[in-house]
Amino acid sequence: MVVTAIVVVLLGMLVAVGVLISSGGAGAAFSGVPQSLANQAAPEQAGVIQQSSQQTSGDPLKASPQWIARTAQSSGISETAIAAYGDATLLLTHTQPSCHLGWSTLAGVGTIESANGTIGGRQLLASGLSTTPITGPALNGAGGYAAIGNGNGGWSSALGPMQFIQSTWDRWGADGNGDGYMDINNIFDAALAAGRYLCADGRDLATAQGWTAAIYSYNHSADYVQQVYAAANAAAS
Repeated sequence: MVVTAIVVVLLGMLVAVGVLISSGGAGAAFSGVPQSLANQAAPEQAGVIQQSSQQTSGDPLKASPQWIARTAQSSGISETAIAAYGDATLLLTHTQPSCHLGWSTLAGVGTIESANGTIGGRQLLASGLSTTPITGPALNGAGGYAAIGNGNGGWSSALGPMQFIQSTWDRWGADGNGDGYMDINNIFDAALAAGRYLCADGRDLATAQGWTAAIYSYNHSADYVQQVYAAANAAAS
């Protein structure tokens, strides 16, 4: 069983909006999303990500500094976060081309989950870490939260800029910056993990149905899908 807890940023605060519990992985069939959502066009992807011209064979795919700077300025998102989303999208375009993941979709998720690593007055460092780790509320069954144990007698919490719980990270965690570690608190790693999760089970995010299913799988909430949709379009505008 895959269990994903998502904590959404609303009015500058962490507010839990739901926990996904599904069997069969992240791509399990969904229900309950209004048809109006499924009929919306997938978010604007804001053009092709320009790849760095300084790469050599075997290097991880990296977005170009010029594209990062230009996109950060137009979106209002930090260059570090944009680099993480761009790098993850380039890699997944290479490894899972049929998914058609766009950087703005990752930006939409990151904006709602943690204000792209800056929630609560934090700053996102060039390393990809926030000045202090991002930890959601304890999932102890109180206050509308699901009750999810951590296996050590305590309660799980969603962690990092893309708000994974540890059990989900154990399956989807990734090394997005090529440093040899998979760090749930690092936006480069978390963005790639989120992209892998969204692309699961052969989804095509270029279609309205595929995109909606992917975001709904991240958090079973129609309101969440709408919020990510708006944030992704805002980032790309």
